[in-house]
Amino acid sequence: MSLQYLSDELKTLREQGLYQKLRVLDGEQLPVATFDGKKVINLSSNNYLGLNTHPRLREAALEATRRLGVGSGAVRTIAGTMRIHMELEEKIARFKNTEACVVFQSGFAANAGTVAAILKKGDIIISDELNHASIIDGCRLSRADIRVFPHKDVAAAEKLLQEAQSQPGHKLLISDGVFSMEGDIAPLPRLCDVAERYGAIMMVDDAHASGVLGRNGRGTIDHHGVHGRVHIQVGTLSKAIGSLGGYVCGSRDLIDFLYHRARPFLFSTSHPPSVTATCMAAFDVLEEEPERIARLWENTRFIKKGLQGLGFNTGMSETPITPVIVGAAKLAHALSRRLFEEGVFAQGIGFPTVPEGKARVRTIVTATHTPQELQQALDVFARVGRELGIIQ
Repeated sequence: MSLQYLSDELKTLREQGLYQKLRVLDGEQLPVATFDGKKVINLSSNNYLGLNTHPRLREAALEATRRLGVGSGAVRTIAGTMRIHMELEEKIARFKNTEACVVFQSGFAANAGTVAAILKKGDIIISDELNHASIIDGCRLSRADIRVFPHKDVAAAEKLLQEAQSQPGHKLLISDGVFSMEGDIAPLPRLCDVAERYGAIMMVDDAHASGVLGRNGRGTIDHHGVHGRVHIQVGTLSKAIGSLGGYVCGSRDLIDFLYHRARPFLFSTSHPPSVTATCMAAFDVLEEEPERIARLWENTRFIKKGLQGLGFNTGMSETPITPVIVGAAKLAHALSRRLFEEGVFAQGIGFPTVPEGKARVRTIVTATHTPQELQQALDVFARVGRELGIIQ
């Protein structure tokens, strides 16, 4: 069968003004970086704390490469579990205050692999409508019955659990900790309440909260003080940690079960020593340099106040993820293009990543942005926003 239909689909995207080319980074991922040969203020990176260029992380990667080589050579269940992998997992488990941890190749693999491993046909999943795509895909792969509740509507989640109470099968209540497109925080204490009331497994994807919320960046479980009430914590090593990978924390039995049944763990070569050592160094930095998180939140308050003062709609954001919601996808992409031309990189995002009519550019500040850079970005937003009729 011909793939001509894909060309036709791409043509339609171009005609609708929704086609996007990949921005190519020249050099390091920094608060001011060069993309496509143009120097811009970078408001599109998940590098919350600037750890990707931290001297301790660089040296850890180099030392591990010199000592242990560039690759592990196998999957974890055969010959690819190195001592350094176990040390990282033990370090993360201590940091997250759980019994055990397993590291995956990505946060996506951690979510999808875990849900698909622990549930099966006949089980029931209660899921927030704005949960990450990796959760959604894991739910589908599990073949469990998926029931979706309106965003952060705890009463609706409870009603779904109540309706499922008399039905056979395990029940899983699952939510992002911080929602990646809205920047708001899940109501975990109340979600834990209803999970406990109906005997459901409680699972949280804390990708955008790790390194950002809680003591020294321990995440939303620590932020809300619900240690021991969330059975499965998923995190990422690819955002605030500054490197690559994902992880799952929970009971020793949970992690041992994932060793045996999580397909991404079973069928993917393990992390190179350099990546593993980098992640270990990052957790040390979180403990020893809390001022980085303090600066991140100072910059977050500055950009939010500035955007809102200009009249932009920043939605429900409570975190360094601050969307500028404009409605139509074509307008969001036009705003993103004009911002880039004027020296600010803030990616346009439309359907299917966000609901139709809720398109936006998503801004993310980091601890390493200066107030001057952020003010310059706000000045560009003001100029371009008025030019496009988004603000007065």
